Amino acid sequence: MTRHPAYTVQPWQVRETYLDDALLARSESVFALSNGHVGLRGNLDEGDPHAMPGTYLNSFYELRPLPYAEGGFGYPESGQTIVNVTDGKVIRLLVDDEPFDVRDGWLLRHERALDLRDGVLRREVEWESGAGRRVRIRSTRLVSFTQRSIVAIAYEVTPVDSPVRVIVQSELVANETLPGPLRDPRVSAVLRAPLVAEEQGTGTTGALLMHVTRESGLRLAVAMDHLVQGPPGTRYDTEAEPDLARTTVACRLVPGQRLRLVKLVAYGWSSRRSRPAIRDQVVAALAGARIEGWDGLLAAQRAYLDTFWDGADIELDGDAEVQQAVRFAMFHVLQAGARAQKRPIAAKGLTGAGYDGHVFWDTERYVLPVLTYLQPRAAAEALRWRHATLDLARERAATLGWAGAAFPWRTIRGHECSGYWPAGTAAVHLGADIADAVVRYLNATGDTAFDRDVGVELLVETARLWVSFGHYDRHGAFHLGGVTGPDEYTAVADDNVYTNLMARRNLTAAADAAARQPDRAAALAVTGKEVAAWRAAAAAMSIPYDDELGVHPQVRGFTLMKEWDFAAAGPGDYPLMLHHPYLDLYRTQVVKQADLVLALHWCGDAFDPADKARDFAYYERRTVRDSSLSACTQAILAAELGHLELAHDYIGEAVLMDLHDLHRNTRDGVHIASLAGAWLSLVAGLGGMRDHDGALSFAPRLPRRIDRLAFSLLWRGHRLHVTVRPGEAVYTLRTGRGDAELTLSHHGERLVVTTAAPVRRPIPPITPLTGTPVQPPGRGPAHRSDLVR
Repeated sequence: MTRHPAYTVQPWQVRETYLDDALLARSESVFALSNGHVGLRGNLDEGDPHAMPGTYLNSFYELRPLPYAEGGFGYPESGQTIVNVTDGKVIRLLVDDEPFDVRDGWLLRHERALDLRDGVLRREVEWESGAGRRVRIRSTRLVSFTQRSIVAIAYEVTPVDSPVRVIVQSELVANETLPGPLRDPRVSAVLRAPLVAEEQGTGTTGALLMHVTRESGLRLAVAMDHLVQGPPGTRYDTEAEPDLARTTVACRLVPGQRLRLVKLVAYGWSSRRSRPAIRDQVVAALAGARIEGWDGLLAAQRAYLDTFWDGADIELDGDAEVQQAVRFAMFHVLQAGARAQKRPIAAKGLTGAGYDGHVFWDTERYVLPVLTYLQPRAAAEALRWRHATLDLARERAATLGWAGAAFPWRTIRGHECSGYWPAGTAAVHLGADIADAVVRYLNATGDTAFDRDVGVELLVETARLWVSFGHYDRHGAFHLGGVTGPDEYTAVADDNVYTNLMARRNLTAAADAAARQPDRAAALAVTGKEVAAWRAAAAAMSIPYDDELGVHPQVRGFTLMKEWDFAAAGPGDYPLMLHHPYLDLYRTQVVKQADLVLALHWCGDAFDPADKARDFAYYERRTVRDSSLSACTQAILAAELGHLELAHDYIGEAVLMDLHDLHRNTRDGVHIASLAGAWLSLVAGLGGMRDHDGALSFAPRLPRRIDRLAFSLLWRGHRLHVTVRPGEAVYTLRTGRGDAELTLSHHGERLVVTTAAPVRRPIPPITPLTGTPVQPPGRGPAHRSDLVR
């Protein structure tokens, strides 16, 4: 677990000090910029070399066939894949007659820095051409948080020691060639050139391209304009063809002169609006960007982030690497959801095409709780998107013979896109994850309008699924059979504890919502009999327990399954799913990612401390963390149970997932849920924050090498600031409505915190109830004690 030597550790930047071809793909994801609406991979300005060019719009996709060797009832027939849309970030440079290419000539200096406070990607280059002409190149790229359609790039060229002729070609490029073959020729035919040209136009310093997707029928418009500063005699020209528009700027420069180009790009798309409407939208967006100008856009970006960091920053003394990484993580979580506006937050955000750009359950389970406490409006918008897909979820449930709503395991628009039903259709816990995100949002915000307009219906329709899906046995216990929980190595089993506990909460929350909003419930045809059925199923929910071992089986019978032979596995055998048949994984005690342990966190009020300790120790021995979603949860439980050094180790893994490329797949995009888990691992882990049943509580403790932890969160419109030191916690109500007060608990003690003065409390010691948990051979986290100096 070591960082690449090109990356430096700085508190507010991710800096790459030299260009390494082997790091190119990872850096394209790490340096990606987004605002939740439009996203740019961190490709070099000139486009080449690249690992994967990428420009994405939230929910802009193409349909593709889903092939099956053998079909089955209810299998989805087509999938949705995010499209690499028209690339507006390409700026090519010629020095005299030689194209600037980092692979040619002499690259004397190359640095890039993602500035987490300014919200920009900066690049500085010094290059000497084959003919001996030396130039300095500086670029600054931003995707605006305040003007969600706008991308802007400032690009400067300066000669170093001799006059040069400089030509800059600023382009819009559609249907870029993507590397690598696609396995299925039918899919390849659809995705190789998904955009069909409809219109192109030019102005003096800019151009516009319009396209429509071949199968999904989504229409896209991209427009660019330029602000040029150069010496007298600077010339420019613009041309356009169906898949390419280019503004060319040419001039002669002598040392002391520079050419400065500010490129403004606007993106717009719709499945319903007309060509003129979309065209006018991007033209108007450009006009708005021109009013602000480069300096205005830069200032607005900084102001937006100043406000964000004032409430979202986590300060950590004692581990500089984790400090940098958690800020990087929070920046990417913000980018994924800030301006999504009733569209989903995908597993990779808009940083890459991994998972085809799909959204999964981890959005509601990991990302939305963080946004709820930091950016509640973004959390509400993501849930409004789920609500907007309810008709499709009802239709899917009806196809499967269930009542209520069956949300898709993976999707972009709301249709099920998973061709593998044991990990898709069977993972019904998604409905309860959505319901839980609704309840946590309502508890944290008190948003009564959202409750009425969105929350009640989501809770009702997900509850209806459980009653129709489950069954009572002859003893009166309620079971959920044939399900897949969060652990995808244990599929199609009965009574997954996490699923059952979450479903129980879902049923109770729906019944409470019907009582709270009777008019809304009546409009949804909720009857007293139905509410009684929800409460009865919740009360009778079966929660398996192994009395002999004193632990909860992850699923019924799990503790009786064959043990996995970890001793026979070497480092090259992981992830197991790529080296062993799923059938072997499904029938043995091996866990891909936290499942029962996830229940210990989110449904922690359903377990007593002794059960938690035994369960955690049992599943530590069997969890291999072949998923990025595991380390943060294991960190949280390790901290709660007093294994603080282990918690620190897991925190390091969670926060450094992408900066260290721990799963060797950051090239496909960053892991948004794991990055959200970085916040959870610190705030819910070391900070001990819980909000069971809407009651806010903390039980903070720090490992040896952490001297201070400070964080903030929003609760009912109040901003609570928490500072933790080895022997003391301080709670401060930083903002509120007048003389506000907030009730919470600290290690079980009830506190009332007001704006008048901070409240200080000592941190009691803890003695773990079990010895230090043991992981499978070779699968333990890297020890921070070996890495922190």
